[in-house]
Amino acid sequence: MADKKKNLSEISFTPHKQFSPQQVRIGVVVSQWNNEVTDKLKDGAVETLIANGVPKANIRVCSVPGSFELPSAAVMMLEADEKLDAVICLGCIIQGETRHFDFIAQAVADGIEKVAIDYATPVIFGVLTCNDMQQAVDRSGGKHGNKGVEAAVSCLQMIDFQRSLC
Repeated sequence: MADKKKNLSEISFTPHKQFSPQQVRIGVVVSQWNNEVTDKLKDGAVETLIANGVPKANIRVCSVPGSFELPSAAVMMLEADEKLDAVICLGCIIQGETRHFDFIAQAVADGIEKVAIDYATPVIFGVLTCNDMQQAVDRSGGKHGNKGVEAAVSCLQMIDFQRSLC
């Protein structure tokens, strides 16, 4: 999806003929840490799913304390609702003065990847890893778009991809 554009939120989704967004069920798990950013990511993701035909009733939004909890929450959502077609994980990790950022960002990325592979289900990485709050603001509805929008489009593309294999 990435190219030289600075605002990738202008992407669109064109499904295969057999794909019906009205039939999908999607979990969205959002970190409460840096909620001024993550709330905007969530809004962008949910609005994009609805705009692409996913009924609001088929979108389940839950929150967790921080980004570190996103992978386990994705597992809990998939275990609690076997009809979920995908989970979108949204968070914001901002560099601090210590290496804590590195450990959390890597653990979250590895955890989300593991859930997706273990469950053979689209689990979307919508976690900002920024050097400062301004970068996070720029990517949650600012000059670089809203990465929640991109996560939602990726989610729909992956569900469509999975269904087109059969």
